[in-house]
Amino acid sequence: MHLLYFDPGLGAMIIQAIIAAVAGVVLFSKNLMYKIKLFLGLAKPIEDDVFDDIEIKDSEIENKNSSER
Repeated sequence: MHLLYFDPGLGAMIIQAIIAAVAGVVLFSKNLMYKIKLFLGLAKPIEDDVFDDIEIKDSEIENKNSSER
């Protein structure tokens, strides 16, 4: 009979791997379910991008910088 040595470092590594695998499955399935619902029309697309509302032209920034000098 062979007894294997199971130290706390190995145990912590195994537990961390299990937790990471579970978290990865949960996040992947959440994203997958959202895409499926979006495809079927059961969910609304998220359009909360703040930067799309801001319209600043590069010429306006250059004019402001040159007038401050």
